[in-house]
Amino acid sequence: MASSPAGITPRLVMYYQTIHDSNGNHISILPLITQPDISITHLIVAAIHINEDPNGLTLNDHPPSDPRFITMWAEMRIAQASDIKVLGMLGGAAKGSYTRLDQDQETFEKYYGPLYDLIRERDLNGLDLDVEEQMSLGGIVRLIDRLRADFGPDFIITLAPVAAALLDSRRNLSGFDYEALEVMRGKQIAWYNAQFYCGWGDASTPVMYEMCIAKGWPPEKVVVGLVTTPDNGPGWVPFEVLGPTLAVLRYQFSKFGGVMGWEYFNGLPGGKERPWEWAQRITKLLGVTRVRSAETSSVKKSPDKGVIEIDPDVDNGPSSEVPESFEYYSDGLDEDND
Repeated sequence: MASSPAGITPRLVMYYQTIHDSNGNHISILPLITQPDISITHLIVAAIHINEDPNGLTLNDHPPSDPRFITMWAEMRIAQASDIKVLGMLGGAAKGSYTRLDQDQETFEKYYGPLYDLIRERDLNGLDLDVEEQMSLGGIVRLIDRLRADFGPDFIITLAPVAAALLDSRRNLSGFDYEALEVMRGKQIAWYNAQFYCGWGDASTPVMYEMCIAKGWPPEKVVVGLVTTPDNGPGWVPFEVLGPTLAVLRYQFSKFGGVMGWEYFNGLPGGKERPWEWAQRITKLLGVTRVRSAETSSVKKSPDKGVIEIDPDVDNGPSSEVPESFEYYSDGLDEDND
């Protein structure tokens, strides 16, 4: 497979889809910055949808410019000023975005334009491509090539396959073969937010991750995706079980890709009252301390690893059966659950 970016340490990636509670109150991510012992490296705002009307782009159920998002976008700028990279997530469980991009060039341009404008307007550091509908290999390659051409070498492009798709192209929600994509465009893909939950993966032991690496996936490009609470879907792994798993992976793979959490607003152990505590627990289990720039904080060290450097950022098989659906409160509840 293609070579991978060098100098990467474990990432801690958090998806942020539920932006308001059931009463419409904003759910702030600022505690991820202000609370101690949290080493978040990337925030992914979800979920961007390309709708039938090319100019009808939405973030969950509303236009990204809707006043309800004013505070959220302001906090994203604060996160970026605190050395946290902010990405948008395109797609997810709601179908249509990639179908509209996977057509002739004229149609692609029509639907891609508003997405380009959003990335520019909000100064996003990257885009997470969560393809949970049929898309051709040529279509995803065209999208990746266009993003790279338009936004340059520092723009972060990630994908979010179910973990099983990294082992078997038939157990795949995206249509295209991820191994083939890695061969063709691996140098343009920063990493994969692999979903080790909802029946598509198992993070209770190191075995499935080890299988991915044995198959040829670079460990620095495979991030273990977790649900942050059982309320967010099947596959929750308690911290006392997850800890040994992560310890083994950190020991075996010096360039272990890190951990991703779906999603922020209700993560355990704090739940909706203190959702940032999930990130605190994961930071401790990863055993790393995030370095900030001289402008934002002093350099910190892990007791056994020294200075920890942040990511420089640098098939046609049978259709898979989607695991049983689950319900929990979320912005865009009916269509956006990852």
